[in-house]
Amino acid sequence: MQKELIICSTLLIETSPQALPLGAACIASALKNDLLTKDKFEVKLISQSLEDIANKKIDDVALYFANILLEQNPKYLCFSVYVWNRNLIEQTAKVIKQKSSNIVIIAGGPEVTANPLSFENFDYTVSGAGEKSVPELINCLENNITNLPLGVYTKNHKICSDRSVFPNLPELSSVYLDGTLDVSEYGGALWELARGCPFKCSYCYESKGEKCVQYFSDERIEAELELFNKKNISQVFVLDPTYNANKQRALKILNLIAKKAPGMFFYFEARAEFIDKELALAFTKIPCALQIGLQSANPEVLKNVHRSLDKKKFEKNINYLNQVGAVFGFDLIYGLPGDTISGFKNSIDFALNLYPNNLETFCLSVLPGTVLFEDAKKFNMEYEQIPPYNVIKTPTYPQEEIERSRKISAACNIFYNQGRAVPWFISVAKFLHLRPSALIEEFAKWFGNNFSNKIEDFSQKCSSHVEVEKIQIQFLKSLLAAKQKNYAAQVVEDIVLINGAISRVESESKEQIVKLNFHPDDLLSQYACDIQFFVKNAKKYNCKVRCFKNKNGIDWKVIK
Repeated sequence: MQKELIICSTLLIETSPQALPLGAACIASALKNDLLTKDKFEVKLISQSLEDIANKKIDDVALYFANILLEQNPKYLCFSVYVWNRNLIEQTAKVIKQKSSNIVIIAGGPEVTANPLSFENFDYTVSGAGEKSVPELINCLENNITNLPLGVYTKNHKICSDRSVFPNLPELSSVYLDGTLDVSEYGGALWELARGCPFKCSYCYESKGEKCVQYFSDERIEAELELFNKKNISQVFVLDPTYNANKQRALKILNLIAKKAPGMFFYFEARAEFIDKELALAFTKIPCALQIGLQSANPEVLKNVHRSLDKKKFEKNINYLNQVGAVFGFDLIYGLPGDTISGFKNSIDFALNLYPNNLETFCLSVLPGTVLFEDAKKFNMEYEQIPPYNVIKTPTYPQEEIERSRKISAACNIFYNQGRAVPWFISVAKFLHLRPSALIEEFAKWFGNNFSNKIEDFSQKCSSHVEVEKIQIQFLKSLLAAKQKNYAAQVVEDIVLINGAISRVESESKEQIVKLNFHPDDLLSQYACDIQFFVKNAKKYNCKVRCFKNKNGIDWKVIK
């Protein structure tokens, strides 16, 4: 006898290891392993990337996706709903109901957890973790049990309950070990080490989440790591909002990674206040990068969103990372309650003067289901009522300055991040007598005057470092001319070119040939950090340089 089908599904924002369907996979894995549903249903995981259907309108996407799911003829359809796919999944569910009203549609995920009563096209919504409540719900439906699990809401809103019971993590099946997700299809993995967060930043879903942190078992972590290595994937994004909150556990896992998967690249989220010399050094023992949530350099602004900042301690601990050569980046948010555009630019200055490898800047989202959502009226914040819920204006951050900040954010992404400017950015800014944020904003203005497309659009679409490098050089030459510093144009261009070539060798493992006006040894020496000194003292040396990778790392050789 053929088993009836349950489909667990979602729409992904892009095709990448960072966007694999982990949430939907967790529910699929739970359904396959829970005693209430195990062996009673066929369970399929079906996802679709918006990147692959980006040319379609919302109605076309919904119809296209609905038809894919309807072809499978499921009895139950479980959607995982996020900020970026809410509208599309709601529309998809509407199409499915119009074509086949017998399919039971269940939805969960962050958007549902935030406001489970705000949906019309789902039969049931699940607030909170669904690994236990979804199998229980389906068991109730199969056996006509009217007393539904905690956290489940009905379409007609007659039953209103709290969040689902937080599952005991050691009891949960692994989506990787049981084959629900094959990481080789994605080239990488999202790796859950823990759930919950010891901090309650009011703009984050965790602000109203579980009050404790639970960890997955050491045995599961080791088995998953061994599987990742066996599958020969290249990168792993670690899903632990504060990886280094427990220092000894963080060190233990870093040692395990070094032993079990030494060639794999890992991305961690970390808090600067928990970094010390030992931990900083440990992060250099494996290929990895840290992303650190600064959000603002103004402690008074951070208090409004239940965060704190000791700037001296932050700088001290980040210097540990710089001393050992660890790779790290920062996050900043503009539009926070109490902040101003001047404060945002001060935060950029503070961040970039610490030499991060990247600086990610975001507009504040007032997410339903967060403490900030409840506090928005208190702060007189105006924000979008539909995803992505971006702030429109606050009493201290007018709408026009939010838009100005958006351009600065895009400029930072192009010029600093995509332009891989960290080795020379501060030196150039000092030579031009500009604060880092002022240099970024000058680039934003110049771009707007010289290119027809919006800087925000270019920021999202550009992927070629060589293309960005050409734009950087054009801009810097223009700015040097405006500042009457043309005499340094060749030096600045050479510094950009040699560092850019080395970065491409590092990232692409392909040798690069670059023409220079000065010797590469001089350009890459500490003397080049002082551009004025370098201009006065360096001798010209027209040459071609080959940059390449050998067993000792990146090297270069003059070939002409």
